[in-house]
Amino acid sequence: MNDFSSTHRIAVLGSANMDLVVRQPRLPKPGETIFGSGFSTVPGGKGLNQAVAAARQGGDIEFIGAIGADACGRDLRDLVADEGIGAAGLAEVSAPTGTAHISVVDSGENSIVVVSGANATVTTLTPNQENLIRTAEFLVMQCELPVQALLAGIEVARAHGVFTVLTPAPVVSLPEGFLASVDLVVPNQLEAAEFTGERDPVRAAEVLSTGGTWAIVTLGAEGCVVAYDGTVLGLAPARPVAAVDTTAAGDTFVGALVARLASADLVAGVGRGISEKRMIDAVRWATVASSISVTRHGATSSMPSLEEVAAILA
Repeated sequence: MNDFSSTHRIAVLGSANMDLVVRQPRLPKPGETIFGSGFSTVPGGKGLNQAVAAARQGGDIEFIGAIGADACGRDLRDLVADEGIGAAGLAEVSAPTGTAHISVVDSGENSIVVVSGANATVTTLTPNQENLIRTAEFLVMQCELPVQALLAGIEVARAHGVFTVLTPAPVVSLPEGFLASVDLVVPNQLEAAEFTGERDPVRAAEVLSTGGTWAIVTLGAEGCVVAYDGTVLGLAPARPVAAVDTTAAGDTFVGALVARLASADLVAGVGRGISEKRMIDAVRWATVASSISVTRHGATSSMPSLEEVAAILA
């Protein structure tokens, strides 16, 4: 096991939602009413999910985003504090806290409708938020915030040598060249196809990684494809488990991946100081974390601790 005592700071610029989760046997047909088997509220949002996943894997996290001055916002702020995540960049605004309406069917698959709320107000960054990015070693982003916020974040990061990570989900229209300016892009298979026009995830990973970018295309139960600078380095297999809920599995993967990358001094080599060996090690760690999360219900409630992952990889 590598030593986690040396940890680089991770700034997460992203969404914070309250997830409203309904469990049901299947998705209803248009106009149909069916009975569900359960309901729960769970803190979520792709940004907050990734921040929590990284914090539980030993990451030193600062969260940048917005919540409303309402009960959901208070619950999310409490979670941030409980997880030891820095909240200096978490603004409180007049808009309601964002929500995600999640249907989880008996097979473990899910469908999600997001109402952005406070997240939609993050169109610029304050000087304090910019400073949190400037003083970090990694910036993690997703696409549940307005594109203007992502552009502002990456501008600060690029100017100060901060390693940038993007989960391009949900799929939105991004400025030309934006994906190529990111150091590591982590889409799932469907997202990769949307951005590249390539149905083959291997080919999609090659396209996304062209120009000195890392790309990891996640394939669910089939693992993930890892590529750098237009070349696929390999297919990392998934850890076989009996899934009960895939909500936030991808966010758990990304959070654990970045926390592992940030866990010690960067090793000189390819990819902005990230060597191939180091990336493969981080992918292995993230794969185990994600596999644990799908055996549990919920988003943040499903994410494993550092000790749980370490025990499996011991």
